[in-house]
Amino acid sequence: MSDTPLESPDLGDTLVADPETHATDSGDHERFSHYVPKDKIVESAVTGEPVRALCGKVWTPTRDPSRYPVCPDCKRIFEGLPPGGEGDS
Repeated sequence: MSDTPLESPDLGDTLVADPETHATDSGDHERFSHYVPKDKIVESAVTGEPVRALCGKVWTPTRDPSRYPVCPDCKRIFEGLPPGGEGDS
């Protein structure tokens, strides 16, 4: 099994990652893929509204997240979440 954001074992299809921003903040966050709920990525694609990653980064997704390493803060937070996924209470 791969350790990429799109193949996260605990939450399955509920999270995807996307790396790019539209000038909402600066720094190293621009160089990483970030974990974001999948439905928020889809909603952003339709509405153009920015999304918020687990680490707090806010941006409008536009590029392929597989081209960037995973944000260490998002990964740490994600790994600290309880196991589960869609349909779990």
